[in-house]
Amino acid sequence: MTVHATPAPDGPSLAPPPGCPMHAAAAGPADGVDLVDPALYSDGDPHPVWRRMRTLDTLTRHEVDDERWFWNIVRFEDADRVLRDTATFTSERGTMLDLLGTDDPAGGKQLAATDPPRHTEMQGRLKKALAIKSVDRQREMIRDLVVPLIEPLGDGGTFDFAQTMLAMPMSVTGTMMGLPTSDWAWLSRLTTVCIAADDPEYQDPGGRDVTLKAAHRDLFAYFQDLVRFRRHNLGDDLLSVLISTEFEGRHMASEEIVANCYSLLLGANVTTPHPPNFVMAEFIDTGVLQDWAAHPEADDTALNEALRWASPVNHFLRYATRDVEIRNTRISAGDAVVIWIGSANRDETVFTRGQEFDIRRRPNKHLAFGIGPHYCIGHSVARVSLKTLFHELFTRFEDFRPAGPAERLRSNFVSGYKHIPITARRARSGNGRARSTG
Repeated sequence: MTVHATPAPDGPSLAPPPGCPMHAAAAGPADGVDLVDPALYSDGDPHPVWRRMRTLDTLTRHEVDDERWFWNIVRFEDADRVLRDTATFTSERGTMLDLLGTDDPAGGKQLAATDPPRHTEMQGRLKKALAIKSVDRQREMIRDLVVPLIEPLGDGGTFDFAQTMLAMPMSVTGTMMGLPTSDWAWLSRLTTVCIAADDPEYQDPGGRDVTLKAAHRDLFAYFQDLVRFRRHNLGDDLLSVLISTEFEGRHMASEEIVANCYSLLLGANVTTPHPPNFVMAEFIDTGVLQDWAAHPEADDTALNEALRWASPVNHFLRYATRDVEIRNTRISAGDAVVIWIGSANRDETVFTRGQEFDIRRRPNKHLAFGIGPHYCIGHSVARVSLKTLFHELFTRFEDFRPAGPAERLRSNFVSGYKHIPITARRARSGNGRARSTG
């Protein structure tokens, strides 16, 4: 099934000024379009803005304040180039807009904030542990974690699908990291706070900065204590893999292990919940769910389309290490660039009818997991978890219906939902899929 998205009305013009083709158009709050504002993603729609920006033959420069600014990367071709070229565009100074203008203290210590060749050596054993063959052996474990989470959907009452999805990756990653079950709910909330501290529902009374600082402090202290204990109690979990990994002729320091534990947990909780949330929130009453449920042969293409459509990681920040030109625009060494993944994944030059949701879309080389050396290390876990989730949903339930308005998460880093009230009923005998995760 193909679903047409209704285009949003045009907003302020982003046409470049006349003159030198190397001069980029300025875009920012002064134009009425602030791509940094988290409220744009919870209460507005960035896609019309990105769509107009993709038509320009220059990059646009976004002014944050008197001292901070960045270049917008909105086309697929440019996003692909920047993410692949780690020699020209470094991640070691920070990867999120929250860190714009400051250097990330995790630079060179955390996989996400380390460039090759150091990055390549650092990720070796972890990448092997998270490879598809290793994850395949854990399919039943993942299924056994997913099923109890969604079972209450068939009880007849209103079910908050988004809150359940926010809990799902914590269950899977928590098990794989060997984290105590009693800590999962707390850890899930803390990681959500770290990427949505602007959301009033996740904010402490002291405000955004106080909330974020407290969440980081609690998470890092938690992992420091756990690493100290686990060094003397190694197992076959991911945390033990990090502790026992030799890197540059030595074992990782505690601060490196802690930084990567944080990154693993954050990565899982950012990516996994939101593709199913988008599908449920935006297509529940369009026939998409019925079509997908009736055609399990479309599972792989449908999942890729859900990932493209959601683009859960909204942006990546990089800094130029040398002077370079992209789309008739000179980027100087030291300049910040922000890759808008949600825009690149709707680029009309790459995705035919990119504003439509098509569960049979081929090809579909989206950037939801990134590309190049920093391609999401947990992508296999995410894919298996999501494929299992959709299979079990369509096996066990039918007649999905909205039970109230969906609410978006207020964040400029994560594109997602925090509440999706729905109802469903248990599939009648013979109506569901065969009970196999396939």
